[in-house]
Amino acid sequence: MVLRRAGERLAIEERPEPEPGPGQIRVAVEACGVCRTDLHVVDGDLPDPKLPIVPGHEIVGRIEAAGEGVGLPLGSRVGVAWLGHACGHCPYCVSARENLCDTPLFTGYTRDGGFATHTIAEAAFAFPLAEDLDPVAAAPLLCAGLIGWRSLKAAGEGEAIGIYGFGAAAHIIAQVCRWQGRRVFAFTRPGDAAGQRFALSLGAEWAGGSDEKPPAPLDAAILFAPVGALAPQALAAVRKGGRVVCGGIYMSDIPSFPYRLLWEERSVVSVANLTRADGHEFLALAPRAQVRTTTRPYALEKANEALDDLRAGRLEGAAVLAPYFAHTKNV
Repeated sequence: MVLRRAGERLAIEERPEPEPGPGQIRVAVEACGVCRTDLHVVDGDLPDPKLPIVPGHEIVGRIEAAGEGVGLPLGSRVGVAWLGHACGHCPYCVSARENLCDTPLFTGYTRDGGFATHTIAEAAFAFPLAEDLDPVAAAPLLCAGLIGWRSLKAAGEGEAIGIYGFGAAAHIIAQVCRWQGRRVFAFTRPGDAAGQRFALSLGAEWAGGSDEKPPAPLDAAILFAPVGALAPQALAAVRKGGRVVCGGIYMSDIPSFPYRLLWEERSVVSVANLTRADGHEFLALAPRAQVRTTTRPYALEKANEALDDLRAGRLEGAAVLAPYFAHTKNV
């Protein structure tokens, strides 16, 4: 499924199977999550994508072919995430911050991704996955989970965590928070009773609209909703010394707000991309935390419908494309 121009519908194309080069693998895609970042690529919110581009960066699949120098065995299952390449020698890479690499490649944005039956990835940026996992259930872990984990680490060690925007990332990281013994306060679109019930079912202590105040001050807040106006609202909800973490790659403009909301050593920080270390940490932690994803599967050719449902807020949890569903289910 190919984006030819920003703002257009994805078009289905049939291409020759791609051949991996040195250090690369060809992955037969079992499942690929549909992330809000894919929506930002398709809608033109993110600048300068490689066009035409195959979106998708929450990939679970099996290695079907490998180029020279690859040590991973054929047939083994791997995950492919957003960060598809880092140079390894810029100041950020050599200081364990490859997420800020000066010359990166991003899966589904500057290199073709997983809205396809096959994709090419660099073996060094693929994560080995267990043989007994459910590919559809695991796919959202590759971005929603990883970015959620990096955002939670940025939030610090506080007990009371507010989560604004209860979608794919939030429903995963709320479970991690509860496993760690933290208190979760969930904020949805005003009036979204179904979303609030979903948050409560996953262990949130309180759930309400983003226009409401939580019943207790927050130690930190994580913004997964790409709405800049939530930043001052979250600052007003965190205690002295609290932190607001912006967890998305795109957000509408943050409006001006009085300095008193930032005073008393509150802070606003952003999270950019991820490192492979984040991936290994979280993928090892998720089974221990017994993370269970809520997913809605779609056949590959239904990718536009999945994006529409995400855009309209019709999902609980995550949408996942599964190429084999086209042959087994009427999704």
